[in-house]
Amino acid sequence: MNSAYRDLFPYLEYLGSATRYIGEISDIIDQVPLFDELELAEVESLCAFMQCFGAPRGVTLISEGSEGGFLLIVLTGKVKIVKRSADGDATTIDVAGPGASLGEMSMVDGQPRFASCITVEPTDFAVLSRHDLGEIVHNIPRLGNKFLLLLLQVMTRRLRDASNRLLPHIAGATV
Repeated sequence: MNSAYRDLFPYLEYLGSATRYIGEISDIIDQVPLFDELELAEVESLCAFMQCFGAPRGVTLISEGSEGGFLLIVLTGKVKIVKRSADGDATTIDVAGPGASLGEMSMVDGQPRFASCITVEPTDFAVLSRHDLGEIVHNIPRLGNKFLLLLLQVMTRRLRDASNRLLPHIAGATV
């Protein structure tokens, strides 16, 4: 295992390369927006760059404000996304299940994490680092470009959803 991955999750069970779980990943592929447009061979190539971990309930996988050099894909279980307000109160803004990608925004733009991601039940997940994404773009440019476009689509969809949720609140505000 790449030591960068070991440093990310030293306290979790290392499950091995995502290629070991291609069968499980194939089973949930319809639920993984990042894999929507990929052929099975492309998913297999991408999995060769990913590592898998298992986490019990109550583990913080991503901490709000931390550096973001990787994304996660939830394979099993559930993860709550928690955002802290200016006064420190924590609010669950979503719960992600199998197929959800988490952390792609910070992985792409290098900014601190927007929210924390905490397991609400035992969860297995795959990790792709920014470094390995760069390797994919360099060594398998067709796959790398396709994957980056899919990342962009996921982030754009989330931005539109967030905008639509905010619109009623903005429209009702007095200026």
